[in-house]
Amino acid sequence: MSSPHASGQAVPATAAARGRIAPARLAHIVFRTAQKEALVAWYRTVFEAEESLANPFLTFLTFDDEHHRIAIAGMPGLEPKGAQAVGMEHCAFTYASLGDLLATYTRLRDVGITPYWCINHGPNLSCYYRDPDGNQVELTIDVFAGTPAVNDWYATSDFATNPIGVKFDPEELVRRFEAGEPLTALTQRPVIAPDQVRAQLPRD
Repeated sequence: MSSPHASGQAVPATAAARGRIAPARLAHIVFRTAQKEALVAWYRTVFEAEESLANPFLTFLTFDDEHHRIAIAGMPGLEPKGAQAVGMEHCAFTYASLGDLLATYTRLRDVGITPYWCINHGPNLSCYYRDPDGNQVELTIDVFAGTPAVNDWYATSDFATNPIGVKFDPEELVRRFEAGEPLTALTQRPVIAPDQVRAQLPRD
């Protein structure tokens, strides 16, 4: 999840608006692993992805019109990365709706893939997973429509005292969603006491 601009102002103008050249989009993410088949199976399952290229060393996976969104390179003999090692914290993928996110949660739950952390950040509602190598993957939705609404939330919420979010039970959220509770109620972040903020961090 992104933090508000340090000054509390709106997100700066795009590179194009400033007369600069910048990437048009994020193209793909590449993982190297000593257990290639396990990673390929996991990402195929999580993202409903298909292989666009596969050989003993490298597999490309895609779930949209990009020729590959995820690449997995098999390198036997690699050592596991320590939990305290520097590196990318996680990658995040946004779903179109809460219904899509919850349908994905239940589909994955039913095949034994469960999130280690479910958190309502405020602007985003997210489920965090770990792949077989321990890489962290966030499946999320945007709660608000557009940056101005997000900035309004930052300005009027308890973000200053709780920049983490509030954990939620995905099974309870599924029940509430299926019962027809309004979307605003399902996605609204509760206000908690400042001394409860650290308890919202993942335990494993």
